[in-house]
Amino acid sequence: MSDHTAVRPWRQILRRKTRQIMVGKVSVGGDAPITVQSMTNTVTHDVAATVAQVQALEAAGADIVRISCPDPESSAALREIVPEVGIPIVADIHFHYKRGIEAAENGAACLRINPGNIGGRDRVREVVRAARDHGCSIRIGVNAGSLERDLLEKYGEPCPDAMVESGLSHIKFLQDEDFHEFKISCKASDVFLSVAAYQQLAEVCDYPLHLGITEAGGLRGGTVKSSIGLGSLLWAGIGDTIRVSLSADPVEEIKVGFGILKSLGLRHRGVNVISCPSCARQQFEVIKTVEALEKRVEHIIAPMTVSVIGCVVNGPGEALMTDLGLTGGGKGTHQVYVAGIPDHRLKDASVVDHLAEMIEAKAVEIEAAKAEEEALRQTAAE
Repeated sequence: MSDHTAVRPWRQILRRKTRQIMVGKVSVGGDAPITVQSMTNTVTHDVAATVAQVQALEAAGADIVRISCPDPESSAALREIVPEVGIPIVADIHFHYKRGIEAAENGAACLRINPGNIGGRDRVREVVRAARDHGCSIRIGVNAGSLERDLLEKYGEPCPDAMVESGLSHIKFLQDEDFHEFKISCKASDVFLSVAAYQQLAEVCDYPLHLGITEAGGLRGGTVKSSIGLGSLLWAGIGDTIRVSLSADPVEEIKVGFGILKSLGLRHRGVNVISCPSCARQQFEVIKTVEALEKRVEHIIAPMTVSVIGCVVNGPGEALMTDLGLTGGGKGTHQVYVAGIPDHRLKDASVVDHLAEMIEAKAVEIEAAKAEEEALRQTAAE
């Protein structure tokens, strides 16, 4: 990797210290990497369709996937779905506490329950018992749109104080049951409300926080709102797992989630393309080149940074900080950089193919070095 990824004081984010829990085989909180989640939108008891979507999300990089269980057929379907996928499944439970019990029995790694609509303490106690018996963790899911009636009467409207009070009351109940394998979210569709609630919650508890701006909107609008809300919290060190809620293909949620983490240096997965917006100085069609290149290399998992700059104003400088770089030059001939050093020249017609081949070769090199490092680590451990 280039020096572009070096940790400097002004680049560091000091993450809030939290407890660590397990969602299946995935660690959440503590010093674990911030995980990225999404949620299926198939009919859950259509097992083939649901498995296919979970597998697509896993291929995109998802660490955890949530599946809604609104009826007995859905919670029963988990028994067939879970063995067919490679990542932990969170069962999304609303209104019907028995669905939570069934989901735990049928292989869910975590149960998401909403204190505003799951029912009284006796019902929550039954869900907790099932979670404990079957090794499930729990997510307390507080939502501004479904707060308890008494809190709405007390505060007059959804507000940070009401959301945090809801979360803390449910935390206390789980603690009273001597159950501590849980994380908590305080979501709202309003960025200000969500951020303020999470900031308050982070000050009064040390449980892992699941971040999200709920019902954020379509692909473009939802990405903007989520980037602002989640980005500001993550920058402040708050957050242990994230879900970007978009009215779009769930795979896009994973892409945006990793994009947010990548921009903050919190997770490094895939190719980070640094490119200019283009102007009259460009020596090749930057926009079309970047669009084609990103599609060609979206399968790459190995982390690297590539600069694609249309002219020499910023091109050489950006290339100094990237693994691979391209700077536009005159007469259809451009400069390619490797680790910031001029390496060779390149003609217009071969730009995308050539860069993609270089990226793929670099990815093989990175993965080989990673495998060697892991082998050495295991040998040392033995």
